[in-house]
Amino acid sequence: MSDIAIRVENISKRYRIGLAQSRPDTLRDLLMANIRRVGNLFRRGDNGDSDNLSHIWALKGVSFEVARGQVLGIVGRNGAGKSTLLKILSRVTDPTEGFGEIHGRVGSLLEVGTGFHPELSGRENIYLNGAILGMRREEIDRKFDEIVDFSEVEKFIDTPVKRYSSGMYLRLAFAVAAHLEPEILVVDEVLAVGDAEFQRKCLGKMSDVAQEGRTVLFVSHNMSAIQRLTQETIVLDQGKIVMRAPTTEAVDFYLNMGLTKQGERFWEPEERSDAKSRFVPVALRVLNPAGEVVDTVKAAEGFAIELEYNLKVPISGLRVGLYMMTTRGEYVFTSFDTDEREKFEDFTNRDAGHYISRCFIPPNLMNEGRYVLGVNASVYRIQRFFQDDKALTFTVDATGAPGMQWPEQRLGPVRPKLNWQIELKEK
Repeated sequence: MSDIAIRVENISKRYRIGLAQSRPDTLRDLLMANIRRVGNLFRRGDNGDSDNLSHIWALKGVSFEVARGQVLGIVGRNGAGKSTLLKILSRVTDPTEGFGEIHGRVGSLLEVGTGFHPELSGRENIYLNGAILGMRREEIDRKFDEIVDFSEVEKFIDTPVKRYSSGMYLRLAFAVAAHLEPEILVVDEVLAVGDAEFQRKCLGKMSDVAQEGRTVLFVSHNMSAIQRLTQETIVLDQGKIVMRAPTTEAVDFYLNMGLTKQGERFWEPEERSDAKSRFVPVALRVLNPAGEVVDTVKAAEGFAIELEYNLKVPISGLRVGLYMMTTRGEYVFTSFDTDEREKFEDFTNRDAGHYISRCFIPPNLMNEGRYVLGVNASVYRIQRFFQDDKALTFTVDATGAPGMQWPEQRLGPVRPKLNWQIELKEK
């Protein structure tokens, strides 16, 4: 048996947009429409695709393989082609170009609730939906109680689902789909259903599926779920694969798409405050201990962050600060250049001129990962002169950090070197 469960070769999918589709009423209308189209092709002298503005390539030249038993994540912005790819693999739609090979029984969770009939009861819809998703009646009988218990709608199981709330509807639909036993499971953003408690329950069920050795393709905007359930992830952008890597690396790449990655950021005139602003940002930099601009710093060495700016006129009470965040939007710290009382007193009034505010991050504080820097210049509760929440990104390399003898990923954004004592009381 092949070790490859899914093979995708140069799959592309084109959709026609912006034009209403009209159907010929008669054979004569169909023939005349085709004659007009051929005549237009000859007049334009093109290959028939000159109407590009009315078409869009949802996928273009996508190729990859998934090993049997692998859990592969797929991430990307809205419109990147994720759902289209899963629909092709689930045979919901055909590709315009290319082909895919699937070895094994496929269960798809593309749109939760597909196949539910509003006039039927929850019990009847379990059997109907289970049959649509490929379950045999014996299999449904065996799993019925488990499905109802998971969905938590036992009291209403004989009530028509048209009287269900949207949350109850989605709970039951997910419960049916989640209890499939296919060799290949294709999942598209179904873990967003229900309340927080049910989402945790769904994640737990999906984790069980992954640990049972089934092949899973998992699409989600929930990066925590992607990192928890998958080992490797594909990043799609504008219908193309832009990265395939271990999940942590792929998620960081996806979350940083579009952000500068050179360790230095210059603000163009049109990005700065308006012409009347008294504070004008110039640049933001990450510096290693040698004072060099870098994109990656070593956690064990420490580093500096400096903000360069101009003051057109004197400002009283100015504070210039940094927001450091993980790429997932979690705040690590906020710090201002006048947090120390002595600095606040010395720089209560700042004359017009060219300034640099520099912040030093001590060694063995930051954990490995990619981080986002935001900047703020303001007078507390009076006026904000400038703010850029995603001004710059940089990477912290944990080489040489404490605990590196264990090749594990430490949780949390900080990795401090703390003073421990080990004392032997008795032997």
